[in-house]
Amino acid sequence: MAVRLLDPRSLRWKIAALVALACCTVAAMIGLLVHQAVGDRGERTGRDRAVAQLASVEREFARTGERPERADLRTPAELPEPLARAVAGLRTPGEYALWYDVKAPNWYWMWAAVPVGDGRVLTVRTDLSAEVRGLQLLDRSMVTAALAALAVVVPVTALAAERMNRRLRHGSRTARRIADGDLDARIGRRSRARDEIAEMSAAMDEMAATLQGRLAAEKRFTADVAHELRTPLMGLVTAAGLLPEDDEAADLVRTQVRTLRGLVEDLLEVSRLDAGVERAGLDEVPLAEVVAHAVGQAGGGTRLRTADPAVVRTDPRRVERIVTNLVANAHRHGAAPVEVAVEGSRITVRDHGPGFPADLLADGPRRFRTGAAERGRGHGLGLTIAAGQATVLGARLTFANAPDGGALATLDLDRPGA
Repeated sequence: MAVRLLDPRSLRWKIAALVALACCTVAAMIGLLVHQAVGDRGERTGRDRAVAQLASVEREFARTGERPERADLRTPAELPEPLARAVAGLRTPGEYALWYDVKAPNWYWMWAAVPVGDGRVLTVRTDLSAEVRGLQLLDRSMVTAALAALAVVVPVTALAAERMNRRLRHGSRTARRIADGDLDARIGRRSRARDEIAEMSAAMDEMAATLQGRLAAEKRFTADVAHELRTPLMGLVTAAGLLPEDDEAADLVRTQVRTLRGLVEDLLEVSRLDAGVERAGLDEVPLAEVVAHAVGQAGGGTRLRTADPAVVRTDPRRVERIVTNLVANAHRHGAAPVEVAVEGSRITVRDHGPGFPADLLADGPRRFRTGAAERGRGHGLGLTIAAGQATVLGARLTFANAPDGGALATLDLDRPGA
């Protein structure tokens, strides 16, 4: 939880970063406007003060003819170059020149000058460093206030976004439960919000309910078909048994009837697994003997290898069913040699064919779907039954492709309840 809380990729921190960026942008714009307004006001104040001081010393100079104490008398050549240019640009008597010096050595001085005849210029200057320091103090105060606001806004935003994150995480957990087979899982109404997350949650619940209904209809159809076929199939089995023994057509009929009987039995088993009525009868059994018996029933020249086989508490009939189906699938869809290995409480079945198709590796086995065409034909029930029986045992059945080619199925019985 702590790692997730500090994860910068989390939506809460993205929202907090966006809010912080918006706050910084607003604070910068407001700060810039305030800085400009206060700076202009300070400059106007300095200009007015310099003009008033210049008017006062100009009157005193006109009355006495001597340089006032608060002013200087200079020639244009002695003036700073910007002020000299401003004085040279004066055309009307009584006009005055202003210059704001913000560079060394005269930091923040407002100069005012007026020609007084004889090529001389009466000048005064006013120190604006106090106004500048006040403006700098205001800037620092605004930056401090903005940082303090961010220190409050970012955590509050992250905490406010946590509620939305919890709703999203609850939705994702529910979606994973549905993907794992818990079709009764629903997001439900967890808040009174009427936002996009609530709409998405309602849509996901509706989708899950629709999916559950369709799967239930499919399971009912499978069970109904299997049960409906069972009665006429028994008649076919009986009739096939009455056919002549040495007749080629009769042999073909009996073979097809056996195939149909196996398919119906598989359908019935799938329907029982779907209904969740299967229960494992656990017993202490030597795993190597159980697997050897299953391999013998599957036939086909399967290689069996054992390495430190364990005595496990499991249902031997269901383990045999799983191994038989895996071996039969390997012979039907893979290529020789087919190898079965027992190591401890783990069983692996491997062939040397084209391997499992990508959709089976991604989504698991599905009924009536055999995957890639190069793996042969079938109904897709063998692996479906194996996976269902493994679930009943509480075991783990995984499908993979060997690095050097071939399909690899692994049944791990060393799990709680196995």
